[in-house]
Amino acid sequence: MAIDSPRFGARLVAAMQERGPLCVGIDPHPELLAQWGLPDTADGVARFTDAVLEGVAGEVAAVKPQSAFFERHGSAGIAVLERLLADLHSSGTLSVLDVKRGDIGSTMRAYAQAYLQDGAPLAADAITVTPYLGTGALAPALDLARETGRGLFVLALTSNPEAAALQHAGEPPVARSVVDDVARLNAGVEPVGDVGLVVGATVGDTPAQLGIDLAAAHAVVLAPGVGAQGAQAEDVALTFAGLERRVLVPISRGILSAGPAPERIRAIAARFSAELTSKLWS
Repeated sequence: MAIDSPRFGARLVAAMQERGPLCVGIDPHPELLAQWGLPDTADGVARFTDAVLEGVAGEVAAVKPQSAFFERHGSAGIAVLERLLADLHSSGTLSVLDVKRGDIGSTMRAYAQAYLQDGAPLAADAITVTPYLGTGALAPALDLARETGRGLFVLALTSNPEAAALQHAGEPPVARSVVDDVARLNAGVEPVGDVGLVVGATVGDTPAQLGIDLAAAHAVVLAPGVGAQGAQAEDVALTFAGLERRVLVPISRGILSAGPAPERIRAIAARFSAELTSKLWS
């Protein structure tokens, strides 16, 4: 990707305007592989991802592979992930690689080079990162993402129950400090910055309770939790009121369970996309 390519934030907003707010997650759980009649092997994962790709590539704003379900198959699984990321790029579909990396110094720089460097086998359009070694520790990834026109999604308010003990703690709350840091990184960049936020669709009015102004972050919010985790399109509309065209909603099992036929995956993805667009953009 050339350095003078459009920035990630601008590309993502354009893709959402064209294709809606749905992001399809590719999470080849063992249970899903079994449901599809596929073996829990790298070959099974490859056949799974090929079907999903055939069903949704070019149809949705972004696709979010969960790296862990590829990594569990070792080098053969990683090879499947490499091919998937390359195929998404070829199809013109943005990739958000869910790796949740976060470290310091040269180690963070190495993670950045693995996922954000031009020509890297695992290069994605954006990755998820965790700021809980300090948002400043993400600097190597931030710098390389800027250089290559890629993006980051920073975990801020996740939906798992254990998160509150850390993310809600302090004054100001830790999560609010993270969102404030992202706002500073995105300041003055139009139409949005290249650093997004991860905020669970199940958190309800927690942002307001913690004094968090998500709109001020000037970020696209990645809002997992719709479908298998219990949130509905209506919940997304309520939690992210005022951010309607800046919310990217990943759904995996709710769509993937329709497989293995690509046309069925495409049909249910289109249904979710239409519902989300109706609730968020009306």
